[in-house]
Amino acid sequence: MASVSTYLNFARNTEEAFNFYKSVFGGEFFGDGIMRMGDIPPMDGQPPLAEEDKNLVMHVELKILGVHSLMGTDAPESMGFTMNFGNNSYINLQPDTRAETKKLFDALSAGGQVTMNLEDMFWGDYFGSCTDKFGVQWMFNCCEKK
Repeated sequence: MASVSTYLNFARNTEEAFNFYKSVFGGEFFGDGIMRMGDIPPMDGQPPLAEEDKNLVMHVELKILGVHSLMGTDAPESMGFTMNFGNNSYINLQPDTRAETKKLFDALSAGGQVTMNLEDMFWGDYFGSCTDKFGVQWMFNCCEKK
């Protein structure tokens, strides 16, 4: 079955970020939970994994709002990654009700930054945006009328 998901890379705090998202959206991590870098079998030609990297997150998935998968991984410099969070991606949430929109907006913006307060917009929807405490940008768009 086709689906859409959002994949987030973090330097070394994926587990912290996903535990936060789990506290906001509820639910459980998909499958066997958090897969760790230390679970990766050794590969020919690859250097051994540093001890401090073995507990990092290789993959985690959390279903949010029923149908969307939020996925993530640690991408540490020790493994050749360079992390740059930019302003070029948002996760767009379209909750069914204004109450749910406000609840999610307040939770995700806590400790982060509100970039646009929730307001009724010219196109007729209730809209706002924020950046959470991990630097991930979120947009909210609810079509429920007052």
